Amino acid sequence: MTGSAPLTAAEMVQRLRGELGEHMAVEQQLLTARLAQAERLGNLGWVEWNLQTGESTWSDHAYVIFGRDPGAGPIHLRDLVGQVEPADRAALDALLRAVVNLAEPGRAEFRIRRRGEVRNLCVVLDLVTAEGRAAVHGVIQDVTGRRRAEQVMLGSRRRLLEVRERAARERQVNAALREAIMPGLGPAAGPPGTRIGVRYIPAGVKDGLGGDWYDAVPLPDGRVLLTIGDVSGHGLPAITRMARLRHALIGLSMTGEPADRLLTWLNDLVMHRMEETTATAVIGHLDPATGVFAWSQAGHPAPILIRDGVAAQLDPPAGVLLGATLTEPYEPAGVRLLPGDLLLLFTDGLVERRDRDIDEGLALTLAAAADLFRGASDAELATGLDRLIESVGGPNPEDDTCVLVIGVLG
Repeated sequence: MTGSAPLTAAEMVQRLRGELGEHMAVEQQLLTARLAQAERLGNLGWVEWNLQTGESTWSDHAYVIFGRDPGAGPIHLRDLVGQVEPADRAALDALLRAVVNLAEPGRAEFRIRRRGEVRNLCVVLDLVTAEGRAAVHGVIQDVTGRRRAEQVMLGSRRRLLEVRERAARERQVNAALREAIMPGLGPAAGPPGTRIGVRYIPAGVKDGLGGDWYDAVPLPDGRVLLTIGDVSGHGLPAITRMARLRHALIGLSMTGEPADRLLTWLNDLVMHRMEETTATAVIGHLDPATGVFAWSQAGHPAPILIRDGVAAQLDPPAGVLLGATLTEPYEPAGVRLLPGDLLLLFTDGLVERRDRDIDEGLALTLAAAADLFRGASDAELATGLDRLIESVGGPNPEDDTCVLVIGVLG
């Protein structure tokens, strides 16, 4: 068996050159494919304009960006500005002058029309000189999608800002409306001879107004009218009914008549002038001099008396809710507050929840009240109410919560 003749040095060099050429051709193909993929992914193209020969070279995707047939060849540099929307031509013209005349690289953004559709393009250009050859090299990218996304985000931010501003204005209006209809009470604002704290939280929020009401009004004879109530419903209709009832009660209270008579008159008003309205209420007169609290109720939870660290709900006198009937009388009741005693009036939003029985909420309230208000100072009454509300489940998301605590000074 005879072997093949060994390769000469010239043949070996020729073979190596062939293998190297094949390898470089494969690498060139891979590089070209990668560049084309990068152009597609980035929606960009490469451009070159030779300033000596006038020849222009574009990558394949540059034609796609301009919507131009490759057979038509590249757009000449001197004709590029004419392809741009009139409002953007000055910016591109300034860039070309800076690059060509001053050799200053730069960028510009402009719009073109591609098959009737406006497209946003961004171009970065630079002057390259080598071996007596000068050419403008550049990259052009279609940024239409990015600009549209920015416009959507800008519009969303603008709408969000408008919503926030509108909400802020509504909060200001609600606060002004609340203060006009039902002024706030605090430790320093209690009627003479009393110390008082109050919290009003409509439907799980901290600002605004709902259908609950409260009041602590000094009367000409030295007594204090204490009242708390709840109009059925939510929203503006409930607020309107609440305001009518509360203002009517304040006017009627100037007669000095007892609480059961005031409830009778309020019931007449609801039955004859406020159709489809029902409400609950506690009305009482507190005499700071004697500590006597004379009260009546209309279908409302009875107040809680806190004495010597023990909280107990008062036995309610008879009385149906306002707007139910004209035939059932409202009965009076009374209790004497001792120095250090506190009386807690509340609406059912404090104790009632969808996921628990009202008796459970009342038990939580009694336990929390006995602990939170033991030895509370005047300044601690309002913060004690905050802790009380949190102890029984926090603000009610479905109903207004109104709580008022009052005591006589010793």
